[in-house]
Amino acid sequence: MPVKIRLQRHGKKGKPYYWIVAADARAKRDGKYLEKLGAYNPNTNPATIDLNVDGAVTWLENGAQPTDTARAILSYKGVLLKKHLKGGVTKGALTEEQAEAKFTAWLEEKASKVGAKTDGLAKAEEEAKAKAFAAEKAANEARIAANTPVVEETTEDAPAEEASNEEE
Repeated sequence: MPVKIRLQRHGKKGKPYYWIVAADARAKRDGKYLEKLGAYNPNTNPATIDLNVDGAVTWLENGAQPTDTARAILSYKGVLLKKHLKGGVTKGALTEEQAEAKFTAWLEEKASKVGAKTDGLAKAEEEAKAKAFAAEKAANEARIAANTPVVEETTEDAPAEEASNEEE
């Protein structure tokens, strides 16, 4: 039976939420699956991915083929790297400890990159809020200045002076 690692859509219209599953290639997109490997939520920034890495590696070693999107997600989470390192261990190029050390170093580097992106997004959002607040404050001050009545001092002598100037 050909097995694929693919996404199974859940959620509502306009708000997709996906399960990452190992399923028979002949099954419907949202139909029966063999094992649920994780979840993918593209609605958050950065996207939230919960994945059973060891389960995915096991399926890949047994011949499961990931779809293009699933391959990108597996690569992002390090599943393909872990499978590659496991292949090196079986061939004798690496020891189990070396492979695990390389994988944990890669995970730490990836976590720092994702943390930097999250911090950058939070900082950009903060700056946007500050800019919007300043613009709103300026608009409120302009509106208040336009609505305050300007008191003009008019004297009753002014029309009389104009009349006298016209007579001359």
